[in-house]
Amino acid sequence: MSRFINWRKSSYSNNGGACVEVGIAPGVVGVRDSKLGEDSPILAVTPADWSAFVSAVKAGQFDL
Repeated sequence: MSRFINWRKSSYSNNGGACVEVGIAPGVVGVRDSKLGEDSPILAVTPADWSAFVSAVKAGQFDL
């Protein structure tokens, strides 16, 4: 989807292909599978939902 610009991959990503990219567009944050690149489906969420998700990850709420 061309409206997402500046797709970014985590600095923790490796070349093993198990990575996601995050792209920002006005009013929406997109997440896609980096190994599929432009052909990847995009999960789109609101900036508020993305912020809540990132905060939860940082707080360890998804740790196993």
